[in-house]
Amino acid sequence: MEKQNEGVEVVENGNDTLLRKTDAALFAWPWKNLGNYKYLLYGPFLAKFMHSMYWKESMEDIWCLHILILCALRGLVHQLWSTYSNMLYLNRTRRMSQQGIDYEQIDNEWDWDNFLILQAIVGSFVYLNFPSLANLPLWDVRGLISCLILHIGISEPLFYWMHRLLHSSHPFLLYHWHHHESKITHPFTAGHATFLEHLLLCVVIGIPTLGTAFIGYGSISIMYSYILAFDFLRCLGHSNVEIIPHSLYQRVPLLRYVIYCPTYHSLHHQEMKTNFCLFMPLYDMLGNTLNTASWSLHKEISSRTSTDERAPDFVFLAHIVDIMSSMHAPFLFRSFSSVPFSTRLFLLPMWPFAFVVVLTMWLKTKTFLFSFYNIRGRLNQTWIVPRAGFQYFLPFAVEGINKLIEEAILRADRIGVKVISLAALNKNEGLNGGGTLFVNKHPNLRVRVVHGNTLTAAVILNEIPRDVNEVFLTGATSKLGRAIALYLARRRVRVLMLTKSTERFMKIHREAPVECQKYLVQVTNCKEAKQCKTWIIGKWSTPREQSWAPSGTHFYQFVVPPIIPFRRDCTYGKLAAMRLPKDVTGLGTCEYTMGRGIVHACHAGGLVHLLEGWTHHEVGAIDVDQIDVVWEAALKHGLKPLYNSS
Repeated sequence: MEKQNEGVEVVENGNDTLLRKTDAALFAWPWKNLGNYKYLLYGPFLAKFMHSMYWKESMEDIWCLHILILCALRGLVHQLWSTYSNMLYLNRTRRMSQQGIDYEQIDNEWDWDNFLILQAIVGSFVYLNFPSLANLPLWDVRGLISCLILHIGISEPLFYWMHRLLHSSHPFLLYHWHHHESKITHPFTAGHATFLEHLLLCVVIGIPTLGTAFIGYGSISIMYSYILAFDFLRCLGHSNVEIIPHSLYQRVPLLRYVIYCPTYHSLHHQEMKTNFCLFMPLYDMLGNTLNTASWSLHKEISSRTSTDERAPDFVFLAHIVDIMSSMHAPFLFRSFSSVPFSTRLFLLPMWPFAFVVVLTMWLKTKTFLFSFYNIRGRLNQTWIVPRAGFQYFLPFAVEGINKLIEEAILRADRIGVKVISLAALNKNEGLNGGGTLFVNKHPNLRVRVVHGNTLTAAVILNEIPRDVNEVFLTGATSKLGRAIALYLARRRVRVLMLTKSTERFMKIHREAPVECQKYLVQVTNCKEAKQCKTWIIGKWSTPREQSWAPSGTHFYQFVVPPIIPFRRDCTYGKLAAMRLPKDVTGLGTCEYTMGRGIVHACHAGGLVHLLEGWTHHEVGAIDVDQIDVVWEAALKHGLKPLYNSS
């Protein structure tokens, strides 16, 4: 999409190009600039109901409560469909489009729920003008029949012809392109449309519901069931996941003309010249706009099995960091997962539920697919080991975690994955020796197992200014700490290595070239670094330990989770990370606290391993001689350090 001038955009879809006026009448939403404050527009409904109930001691304004409940339920319908649509581990084989939804589409659909506010306001006008609607009975069976007749006989053909008009007439097409700018359908795409289009949808929904009420057969149940069913079917059509089995259409052939399926509507979004119906393909058949490929494509997609699935080229094997961050998932809150993780107030009430889910996964859950993206024709996936960070430090959990990691590696090997990169604690030295356990146990692995720490070390080392001549290093005898210390010693940088183990220190000391050994110095407490302004943190640091750093100190870190920045007079770096190349497509989630398009260095290290076509495993101790090699390879393939990622 390219901006041409104020209020006009060029929109491209396939072979079609159109100038769209974004400042046209009834295009934008009236509360567009309110942001999240738009939800205050629900306030008058609550206030009016509360005033009627507690001050008037009357239920005359119960309709306000019904509107609020109905909006909440409709939002829940869309959210549940979004959850299912993003559960790749359940539905990846039955997805119409195998592409991922990127940040741009997520941002475009951010305010998908605007229509709920609109219809709440429209509903209030209807109730105020027709007070008798507030006294509808709970149920009237005649209303069900009337509602279906009005929907099939009026709403369906009305929507069909309005939809065709929106596609065929240039002035109206300017509005409808807003809906079709979403490249991959998603339940939230159903609500992503202009103000004018949703005004028209109010008419489509209002005819069966209000029509039934005006002829005397209306009921509260009809209002709720029709509107919720309407949203359910809209979400189904935009879900990008085929859930209706082809065998059902084979057993009941007429059913294919009575209710559409996700495949059917996806063809409309792909071609935009067929399949215009609301829910009933019957009207496309009558209007001669039914895509003849609909049923064969539906059969092909609904019949897919796991053997038809494309194997990823690269897998990043991650794990849950903590309970709160476990809710930073696209199948929970898509918008929230598209921005860096941070603790939000709305997450707090859900913490107990998330805790129970994490513990339940401990009992019986295998590694599952979390997200994916594409780069240069290669499919890259993130798999999750269903264990939280605290579980990795429970002695009785070690064997089970290693078994899950081993099963993931063997599965990757079996399906043809080229590289699998171990994230964070999945490569913990005390857990599996940085992956050596699996490589030694299975010497004939075709998949390359990579810990990615070589690039992690390279990122940290290249962030440190060249004029620094002294650093303080915690976690100094760890895999990363050792490599950083040896590399800096070669650069003639004095390294204060925090460790109480003289044996471990001397082992690393002897690895350094003789002329560089004098630059490695053992220290046993943080107090000895009170004059050093460059701290590299590889082990959790308490407020007291941080207090020894002089004012102006910069804390580099490779500890997971990152330390809490207690010092206001110091600066804190984030975990080592790199920005992915610009030709990455389908990426719409953020990796923990990383920004958009940014991944942890160990993730980037595995990707470099794939792009370079290296055939060796990268496990165990870091080869210091390879740090610069991996760094140059990363830059060659378009990955960029964050301090220079413009």
